[in-house]
Order: sequence, then structure tokens, then C-alpha cells
Amino acid sequence: MEESSIKIHKWLYPVSFLYGTGVAFRNKLFDWGYLRSKSFDVPVICIGNIAVGGTGKTPHTEYLIKLLHRKFRVAVLSRGYKRHTKGYVLSTHESNARSIGDEPYQIKSKFPDIRMAVDEDRCHGIEQLCALDNPPVEVILLDDAYQHRYVKAGLNILLTDYHRLFCDDALLPAGLLREPAHGKSRAQIVIVTKCPPDIKPIDFNIITKSLNLFPYQMLFFSSFRYGNLQPIFPDIAGKTERRLCSLLPDEQVLLLTGIASPDTIVQELERYTPHIDLLSFDDHHNFSARDMQLIKERFNKLKGEQRLIITTEKDATRLVHHPALDKELKKHIYVLPIEVEILQNQQDIFNQHIIRYVRENTRNSSISERKDAYKT
Repeated sequence: MEESSIKIHKWLYPVSFLYGTGVAFRNKLFDWGYLRSKSFDVPVICIGNIAVGGTGKTPHTEYLIKLLHRKFRVAVLSRGYKRHTKGYVLSTHESNARSIGDEPYQIKSKFPDIRMAVDEDRCHGIEQLCALDNPPVEVILLDDAYQHRYVKAGLNILLTDYHRLFCDDALLPAGLLREPAHGKSRAQIVIVTKCPPDIKPIDFNIITKSLNLFPYQMLFFSSFRYGNLQPIFPDIAGKTERRLCSLLPDEQVLLLTGIASPDTIVQELERYTPHIDLLSFDDHHNFSARDMQLIKERFNKLKGEQRLIITTEKDATRLVHHPALDKELKKHIYVLPIEVEILQNQQDIFNQHIIRYVRENTRNSSISERKDAYKT
């Protein structure tokens, strides 16, 4: 494993100590019962992290949806970060990134048959989802709710970035941790995400030892698998999907991102062409008309006839309906889908553990009667 390049601002340790004291006191209030965590009679799976920044929560949530939605009636609950609405909102066909947030809209677009809801108050959101009928919800996935301890999830999945493990990090503001690393104890499953495809067996052992998990915790490693490039506006572009390997060595790419960490995408694209111009915005960035002009200017600076814009699925949700996006650019914009792959031949073990939890905790006894019909 490569030597860690995590940047820690040691001079901010005194502030981190004060921050950590506040977080620790809050957690103790939950542990002692002064603040109450609420349980629900429906299986609740929380996917989250203890660090600021992207660890791949949405791709892993989508992995669970793919795993479960053919067997159970799945609902996903998110806070809907940077949406322009308040309170509980259940997505409909009219929903967009402004009304429910970019990541929830991305999920709903890919899985239209699931219930997708947003609510800052996770307990209230779960109560509203549990009240739905015709048909009732059978499992709820909580996106980014590991610190929302007012909900007592039945299964907590904690994600940590291969390039910035929580055991090597520090509390805010010296590092990026939202709470001390021992907060890992609430998780039943820990996943090391964004592992390189050529990760060596010795690295698995080094990371396993460094994380120092408890015996009751299961550890998995995952990597991103990139799909074919999809035109965002196929009717305008008159083009179909492209395989990454179809990129020509002299093809010019403008990589447009508004995510926490675009490094892994840059590394993937560099396998096919060295001509990559990265235009990176902050995570969940709301593109303005000025941004649209900047995108056009950067694209026009690319040389040669073979040019295209590649963006992420999350960013595409904020581009597709943008009124200031130049029509000429639309035929050049492609989205790069991302899927999760569980490494070390552990995918079946992971999948079976998730499905077993849902089956054993569902409030609907009819699931056991029809589960055999959905076996894969």
C-alpha cells in the first residue's frame, strides 16, 4: 500500500479537541439514554461515513437497491442536500434536482419503481414512508445518516475511502472526521471504498490491521467499475453510448465535475487519453448561467475535431434541465456511470448477509412466502 498522503493541519488540533469534546458529549447522551434513538418495525439500513467528503455513498446505495428491489419493496430516504424545498417530500414523475436534490433525483431516475423521499428529520421521514400503502414499504435505505442517531438503524454500513482511511485521519478542522474514529463501533459492516483495481493482497492485510475492527464487524473492500459513456441528450446528439476504450489517444476531453473527489475519474480516463481538461466545482454545485458560459469557453479551447464533455451522473441531474446550457454543447456531453464491485470474491457473502437481515426483520410475513420466486 502506498504511503499515506493525507493532509492533517496539526496546528488546528486544539480546535479539533474542542469539536471532538462536543461530539463525544452528544454521543454519550445517546449512549446514556438522555437522547433517544427510535427503532422502527421495518428493516432500516443506514449507509454513511464519519468523514466529510465523498466515500461513494450514492453508488453503494444504488448497489443495495439493485440487490433488493426485485425481492422487496424498497424506499430510500435522504435529507436532499441543497434542494430548494423543505420538510418531507415524496418524489413523483415531476420531481427534479431542485425539488429533491441531485443524488435523490439521480437514484429515482435510475430506479423509478422505488419510493424516493427526502426529509431533514429522518424519524419523521421514516414514519411517513411506513404509513404508505398500496403497496407498503418493506425496507428503507438511509443515505448518509450515520451521525443521525435519533434513528436506530437495524444495520449500519460505514464507508471509508481507501485513500483516506478514518484510522489515519483527524477530527475537523485539522482533518476531515465528523466524529472520532471509535465511532466505527456502531457499524455492523465496514467497507473500504474506491480501492484500485490492482490492489495487492498484502494491502488487504495492512488495512485490516490498521482499521482494528471489533469481532462483530464484517469488513469488505469495494472498487468502482465504470460503464459505457451515455449521451445526456441522445435525441439532439443523434448518438448512442460509447465504450471508454473507444476514446482515441488524441481525443480531447473536458471533464466536468461537481463532486467531492474527481481524482478516481481522472485516473480512469487517463488510461485512454492524456488530453483531459478538468473543470471542477464544489460538491453539489448549483451551476449558474456564468458557469454555463465558462463550460462553453473551456470546451471551445479544446483542439482538434475529436472533442467531448464527460460528466458524472450526479452532475448530469443539474445539467439536463439547465436553461442556460448551450444547445451546441448538448450533442457533445456524455455521462460516465459508476457501479460498485465487491472485491476478494466476497460479493455473495455480502449480498446474502444483506438479504438475510431484511428477510429476518421484515414486518410483512408474506415475503417469506414469495422469496423463493425471486432467488437469483
